[in-house]
Amino acid sequence: MADVAPANAEATEAWDGPLFDRWVRFRPFVADGLGTHGDVAMAAHPPRPGDRALDIGCGFGDTTRRLAELVGAAGEAVGIDVSERFVEAAGEEAAAAGLANVSFRLGDVQIADLGGPYDYVFSRMGVMFFANPVAALRNIRAAMAPSGRLCVVVWRRKLDNGWVWEAEQVVDQYLQHPEETDEPTCGPGPFSMANADTVSEQLHIAGFEAIELRRNDLPMPMGTLDQATDLTMALGPAGEVLRLWGDRAEEIRPRIASEIRAALEQFAVDGKVRAPASTWIISATAPAG
Repeated sequence: MADVAPANAEATEAWDGPLFDRWVRFRPFVADGLGTHGDVAMAAHPPRPGDRALDIGCGFGDTTRRLAELVGAAGEAVGIDVSERFVEAAGEEAAAAGLANVSFRLGDVQIADLGGPYDYVFSRMGVMFFANPVAALRNIRAAMAPSGRLCVVVWRRKLDNGWVWEAEQVVDQYLQHPEETDEPTCGPGPFSMANADTVSEQLHIAGFEAIELRRNDLPMPMGTLDQATDLTMALGPAGEVLRLWGDRAEEIRPRIASEIRAALEQFAVDGKVRAPASTWIISATAPAG
């Protein structure tokens, strides 16, 4: 169990418990959908051969393994995640792939000793869940080499992510975030860094320089309509509300599922859903001195 900032304890419980199980279930769709956004970011701001790279919120470690390939045998890729189950899975998959320049560590990036110095820090959807994002970003910057590169991918606003927006509108007609629940919440949530001005200010306060945000729009492949409906009812804001209600929402779930399915139909072509998905590619550098 990682040492965790008290304010991040509940989110850690969620990611090491029910959310891990859901990501395992929907991994093929999530990996394809998020993978393209990560690939574009790495292509725009790649690490250099020989770099020591850190992958924040590494999850299953697929981005860490990709970083290891890019930095080559002379470099190193280190993945970190607050979920012990994700770190264990990532380590097993890296070992199976026979990669010698990959390692993983368990830790809350907001307070952990990250090691370093790192020439390059990457994150694909791994920096939005901190209770104190400035503290986390400051800790990341402190672990970077002078002039080191930060490249992270975060969600833009819900309105430009149709699969999220449509499902949330349906659920909001029937359920609000419950005041009381036995389920752990995921912290600030995946859209906490959607506002460009807010994120730029957070990075500036944390000590980063040359801050740039680039919009990236790519479709989110979600399988059939039934699979897409299941995914949005398990992950994202709509899925979070339904999870927190638990069995108390069972009576209304079939109606919600039917309406979400109908809302997602606009994104289906030949029986497959490819919904709008929009992210920020954020680039910044650590100070040179």
